[in-house]
Amino acid sequence: MSKLCLAQEAEADALLEDDPFALLVGMLLDQQVPFETAFAGPKKIADRMGGLDAGKIAEYDPDKFAALCSERPAVHRFPGSMAKRIQALAQIIVDRYDGNAAGLWTSGKPDGQELLRRLKGLPGFGEQKAKIFLALLGKQYGVTPTGWREAAGDFGKAGTHLSVADIVDEQSLGKVRSYKKQMKAAAKGKAAT
Repeated sequence: MSKLCLAQEAEADALLEDDPFALLVGMLLDQQVPFETAFAGPKKIADRMGGLDAGKIAEYDPDKFAALCSERPAVHRFPGSMAKRIQALAQIIVDRYDGNAAGLWTSGKPDGQELLRRLKGLPGFGEQKAKIFLALLGKQYGVTPTGWREAAGDFGKAGTHLSVADIVDEQSLGKVRSYKKQMKAAAKGKAAT
């Protein structure tokens, strides 16, 4: 397993590497904010709660958890709505996997398609986010169930620079940013016609 560099901050990245729930929460937060902000979010929560435990987060008073996520620096641009999603995610991890997020990819030894289906069943994980996370698991987390690359689609292909799944250093970060800029420009061009 390579050393993750998603939060671009050593302690936050170490948490992502060591804690599957932290990685899952980081991916959940990865929308409408820079990915570094999203993947630094789990460390902010862990620092404020004295750890990042799915059971404790699921049980936490929703208003107090929203306030915790809103403390500056906020966990996300929309801390209130993200706090609800994080708690919903935590509850699923507790209910289905006894609080162990790695159960998503170990319980019942799912193949790539089944893991993709499980990911798409999580709050905030649509088709694309689920495929990107599956690619991240396969490319950088050592989770390689049968058929994972096919299930992740283009994001699972080797040698690409399409998403956070491909960021391993400064060079790959630049390539992913460049690709995202091209996609945004193409989308704006389509919208203008």
